[in-house]
Amino acid sequence: MSSSPAILAVITARGGSKGLPGKNIKVLMGRPLIAHTIDAARNSRLLTHTIVSTDDPDIARVAKEWGGAVPFMRPAELARDTTPHLPVMQHAVSFMEEAIGAPFEYVVILQPTSPFRTAEDIDGTVQKLIETGADSAVSIVQVSSGEHPIKMKKLEGDRVLHYAIPEPEGTRRQEFPPAYKRSGAVYAMKRNTLMKEGKLYGAHVAGYVVPKERSIDIDDEFDWIRAEYMVKKMEARGESV
Repeated sequence: MSSSPAILAVITARGGSKGLPGKNIKVLMGRPLIAHTIDAARNSRLLTHTIVSTDDPDIARVAKEWGGAVPFMRPAELARDTTPHLPVMQHAVSFMEEAIGAPFEYVVILQPTSPFRTAEDIDGTVQKLIETGADSAVSIVQVSSGEHPIKMKKLEGDRVLHYAIPEPEGTRRQEFPPAYKRSGAVYAMKRNTLMKEGKLYGAHVAGYVVPKERSIDIDDEFDWIRAEYMVKKMEARGESV
């Protein structure tokens, strides 16, 4: 493996959001939402190429205004509500490899809905992938006791049953073992896992832990309110936003 592997980051920004219309270009902290992801990618030490994949002319225009590269408009058949990330990423990789005339070694998905993600989060996740030799690596965040899988239940009729892990009776929340979930900020994978195996994750997935305050994933109006609250807290602490 070369000392500086070719790594493509794709900022996936489909138009037509139902949960929060226009969210990818909605202004947060004085910049469109997508601009925060463009900035984080540009500040990465490891990414060699970063592009925006979108079907929306307004998103493309705003992305370009904020320094993003938009080398193509995503085909309509890859921009439906039900379209998964796999074919979107395969299309982007194929386009870019043909454009530069060489293959990538690693590929990264960056969604605009994680505005507090940093370049360090990106590089940390990618470095974890490279160092472990895993098929993929994802940013993860520790869940609070209220969201712990021990407390997750399901209903069958009127019976409350354990969803996954039985809850030991009388166990205090402080005694719950650490549990994590995907933060939504960074998804990195080997190029061949994506293009040859047709998978985003593969058999071996490594995790890179990021702090909770950088793990807001905006999907709807409530998430946006949480993000605005986080901005106010950061400003009150004198932190850069």
